Amino acid sequence: MEDIIYDHYIAIDWAAKNMAIARMTKKSNKITAIDVPSDIAELQFYLKNLKGTKILAIEETTTSQWLYTELKDYVDKVLICDPYRNSLLQEGPKTDKIDATKLVQLLKADLMKEVFHSTDKFIYLRRIVSGYEDLVKSGVRLKNQRYSMLRVCGKSGYEKKGIKLASRDEQYVLECLDRQTQNYEEEKKGYEKEFARLARKHPEIRHQKSIPGIGLINAVKIVARVVTPYRFSGKGHYLSYSGLIKHEKMSGGRSYGKKNPRYCRMMKCVYKSGVIAAIGGNNPINDYYEYLISEKSYPAYNARNKACRRLAILSFGVFKSGKKYKPYRRDHVKKGK
Repeated sequence: MEDIIYDHYIAIDWAAKNMAIARMTKKSNKITAIDVPSDIAELQFYLKNLKGTKILAIEETTTSQWLYTELKDYVDKVLICDPYRNSLLQEGPKTDKIDATKLVQLLKADLMKEVFHSTDKFIYLRRIVSGYEDLVKSGVRLKNQRYSMLRVCGKSGYEKKGIKLASRDEQYVLECLDRQTQNYEEEKKGYEKEFARLARKHPEIRHQKSIPGIGLINAVKIVARVVTPYRFSGKGHYLSYSGLIKHEKMSGGRSYGKKNPRYCRMMKCVYKSGVIAAIGGNNPINDYYEYLISEKSYPAYNARNKACRRLAILSFGVFKSGKKYKPYRRDHVKKGK
């Protein structure tokens, strides 16, 4: 959080039936807390009538994006915080009013970790990508169910639609699974068609798509999740967010190994699949991978990981530049540049 002193520090614990509001001022650490029925209009009125600069803290939940949109015009800053970091809330008794009181203490002490939220043009992108991810998971589950059922019936599991089974009951279940799978494929094509439309609308998607290994779907996912590259302090922060580097554990001048950061699993999957698609092709990512294997004697696994980080850094740079990726001249540069 930036080093700014506000006149009012406000925290809200929102639920469907009630909302707890806690407030502190810059002049006093005394906490004023109330627990009242949930009403967004009343909350807006309360915030509007507070004189001076205001910062509002809300924990990341399913309603946080809606609250962010509804309340951002009534305060100087809305901070959506990471509940994973707020371990103080686990201490002592728990009510909405107590949670809001502890939350405002963390806010004024600047001990919160902010979760990125915005109200810009990419909100729809984030929602459609979320729907696509859910659809793909359900499709994978359907295909696994079909494969398992065919294996139980003594088949290979890869038989196409139209196969006949000996049991009428098993045949009925198989036909149901086939119909659901067909619906899934049609819905998936609809999403992909919408992704193509969005790529024509947003240059950011086209820029990401120009990078080796990044296709249309992964380009949409990157833009939907990142939104703006300027929320990251640098490429190290971006690699950490993507789950492509580990944090070292140090104490007393001694290293105790490394640990994974809390990262976006979708971003890691995008770059891992992207580097696999790029390897073997005529592109700089494959050149870098081959350079690590042949010149540096890296094991294939480590070479893939380094190439994956190179791909993510290229993606980050393209996002910041606002231009398409332009590969180097392949007849002049060959090694890891």
